[in-house]
Amino acid sequence: MTTFNHELAAADLAAIDAEWPLIAAELDVLDAEITMLYAEDRGGPSPLDWRRLRRAEAGVTRAAAELAARTDPRRAA
Repeated sequence: MTTFNHELAAADLAAIDAEWPLIAAELDVLDAEITMLYAEDRGGPSPLDWRRLRRAEAGVTRAAAELAARTDPRRAA
């Protein structure tokens, strides 16, 4: 029988920590999309709903660019 260690290694935790801003930004997009879906019950998304979605999407783009810049091996000197 094989046993598995369910604890995360320090490197795994560091990777999650490094990616957390992107994860959080993606959760913001998901939340904004859910709000847009529920907006159908009140006559459709408001301009504020659309703005919130655009800002969340821009946040994902920013977080992804920052993560890529930090992990780009060509930038390591």
